[in-house]
Amino acid sequence: MAGNMDLTLFTDIEIIFGLSVLILLLFHRIKLSPVLGFLVTGIIAGPHMLGIISDVGQVEILAEIGIILLLFTIGVEMSIRELWDIKRFVLIGGGLQVAITTALIYYISLYMGYSSSTALFLGFLVSLSSTAIVLKLLQGNGEMNTPHGKISLGVLIFQDIVIVPMILLTPILAGVTSESGDSATIFLLKGLGIVLFVIISARWVVPALLFRIVRTKNRELFLLAILFIVFGTAWLTAKAGLSLALGAFLAGLIISESEYSHQAIGNMLPFKDVFISFFFVSIGMLLDVSFFIENISILLLLALAVILLKSMISGIVTFILGYPLRTTIITGLTLSQVGEFSFILSSVGREYGLLNGGLYQTFLAVSIVTMAATPFVMTSSHSLSASILKRTKNAILINGLYSTTLAPEKEDEKLQDHLIIIGYGFNGKTVSNAANNAGISCVIIEMNPETVRYEREQGERIFYGDATHELVLDNANIKSARVLVVGISDFIATRKIIDVAKRVNPDIYIIARTRYMNEIDHLRKLGADEVIPEEYETSVEIFSRLLKKYLVPEEDIYKFTREMRADGYSMLRKHPIINGGKCDLKEGMPGVDVTSFKVKEDCMLHGNTLKDIDLRKLHDATVLAIHRDDEIIENPGGNTQLMSGDMLIVLGKPESLCKLRRLMEEGNNAGSSVDCTDDQLLT
Repeated sequence: MAGNMDLTLFTDIEIIFGLSVLILLLFHRIKLSPVLGFLVTGIIAGPHMLGIISDVGQVEILAEIGIILLLFTIGVEMSIRELWDIKRFVLIGGGLQVAITTALIYYISLYMGYSSSTALFLGFLVSLSSTAIVLKLLQGNGEMNTPHGKISLGVLIFQDIVIVPMILLTPILAGVTSESGDSATIFLLKGLGIVLFVIISARWVVPALLFRIVRTKNRELFLLAILFIVFGTAWLTAKAGLSLALGAFLAGLIISESEYSHQAIGNMLPFKDVFISFFFVSIGMLLDVSFFIENISILLLLALAVILLKSMISGIVTFILGYPLRTTIITGLTLSQVGEFSFILSSVGREYGLLNGGLYQTFLAVSIVTMAATPFVMTSSHSLSASILKRTKNAILINGLYSTTLAPEKEDEKLQDHLIIIGYGFNGKTVSNAANNAGISCVIIEMNPETVRYEREQGERIFYGDATHELVLDNANIKSARVLVVGISDFIATRKIIDVAKRVNPDIYIIARTRYMNEIDHLRKLGADEVIPEEYETSVEIFSRLLKKYLVPEEDIYKFTREMRADGYSMLRKHPIINGGKCDLKEGMPGVDVTSFKVKEDCMLHGNTLKDIDLRKLHDATVLAIHRDDEIIENPGGNTQLMSGDMLIVLGKPESLCKLRRLMEEGNNAGSSVDCTDDQLLT
C-alpha cells in the first residue's frame, strides 16, 4: 500500500515536471513569466480540468516546503540589522496597508449584503499580498534594494506576521468560543519566547554549532545541519501558533548572522527553486475552470477592482512614508495581488462557515487572476508611473511629503563645478567620503527621508528628492555641475536620470553603476560617459592581481585594464589575448624556479655582501630582490650586505637551488644549530 502511494506521488511529480518544461519553453518563447507558466501547469493538470494529478494534497505539501525555503533564503540574504533598518516599513507601512485595506473591504462587503463577520473576514483575505510571487520577481529583476523593493519587503513581512492573529480571530468571528480564556496571553508569551530564541541562537548557538560542523569538512553534514535548523525553527514557530513560513524566515535571519551564510544559501537555492514551483502549480490546481468560465466577466471585473483598490491603498501608504509619486505608483502595483497566505486563511474560514462554496470559488478565481496578472502589472509599473508623472504638475505630489521640509539649502544653489551623487547607499557614501577628502564640493540626492534627515544632522550636504525629475536635478544646480555619479540599484530610474541630466546639461560627465552587463550599451547611448558594471569590475580587479602574480609589468596591466574598461568590458566576453604580456617562467624559461630563503642570525650568509658570496658564479643562482622589514630592495647591487631577517627572492634551476639550500644547511649545522630555511616556493 505504502509502495503504491509512493509510486503515485512519484508519478505526479514526474507529470508536473514534464508538463512544466513544455509550458515554460512555450512561455519563454513568447516572453511570459515563468510564474504564470507554473499557474497554467496547475490549472491544466488539476482536478478541475484534465485531472491527471491524482493526489493534490501531496503536491500542496511540496508547495509548503517551497514557501519555507523561499522565506529562508530571503532571511539569509537580509540579516537582523537590515531588518531593523526597514522597521518603519514593517510597522508603519505594513500596519497601515493591512488596516486600511481591511476596513475598505469590510464596508464594501457590508454594502453588498454580507454579514459583518464575513465582511471582516473578506477584508483579512484581500489585505494580504503574495510574498512568494513579489519577492521572486523582485529578486529576478534585481530590485530588492530599490526603494519600492524595500517598502514591499517590509509590508510583506508584516503581513506574514499578522496572518497569525487573523487565524486566531477566525473562530471568534464565526461565533466559536475559545477553549482558553488566556489564549492571547499565552500567544504573547510564546511570541516573546520565539524572539528570545532567535537572538540567542543568532548570537551564540548556531555560530558555535556551524563552526564545529565546518571543521569536519563534510558537505553532507553541513547541508543536513542547515536543513535541521530551517525545518526545526519552522516547526517550533508552528507549535507556538505562528506560521511555518515565518519560522523559516527567522531561521534565515539566525544563519545570516554567522560567517557561513553564503555557503548555506548556495546549498539551499537549488532546493528552493524546485519546491517553489510546486507552490505555483498547487495554486493553479485550486481553480474550478468551469466555474471561472461561467462567471468570467464578473470575476475579471472583481479581479481588476482588487488590483486597483490594493494599488491605491499601498500607494497611499508609500506616500505617507514620504516617498515620491514614482515610488508610490510602483510599490502600489507591486502589492496589488492577493497572497498565498490568504488561501491558508480561506480554508480556515471555510471550515468555520464564514465562506460558502460559491464565495470560496469566487475568492479563489479572483485571487489566482490577480496572481497571474502580477508579472505583467509589475513590468508595466515603471512605464505607467512615467506616463502619470508627465501629466502631474503638483511638486509635493511628484516629490513626496518631505520635498519642502528636506529641500536643498540655499547655499547649494551657488554651487559651481561640483559633483552630484544620486543615492546614498554604500556606493554613494564611498564616493562622498572620497570627494570630501579630496576637497571636491558635492551634493547628494536621496529618496529615503530618514536617511536625509540623519545625514543632515551629521553635516552632510544632502537633500530629499526623486532625481528622475528635472526639477530635483535643478535644485542640485546641475547646469553648472561637472560630474554626476548615479549609484542607485534601480536600473529603470538610472536610465531616466541619465536622460534628463544629459538633456539639461549636455557637458556634464556622467558615471553610472549597473548590475547588468546588457545595460552598458543602453546607458552609453543615453549619455553616460562611464558605466561600471559591478560583476565585471570585480573580474577586472581579480584578473589584474592574477597578472601581477604572473610577473606581468605594471604598465602592461594598467594598459590592459584601461583598454578593457574603454571597450565596454567586451574583452571579458571574447577570451582576451595579451600579446607578450604573460611572463610564465615555466614556459618562457623552462626549468627555472623562484624561491625565497630567509637569512637567520647564524646563517652563513649573514654579514656578507652579495659580491662576497657570489651566488651567480658559484651556485648558478641570482638574487632578484631582498625583503627587509617593510622595504623591498629590488635588483640589489653587489655591495648590498645581507642581514638577519632578510628574505631573499632567488632565481635559479631547481637542482641549483636545492644544492644551495643543502650547502647552507650543512654550513649551519657545522657552526650552529640555527639554519637557513626554504620559506616558500613562488612558482
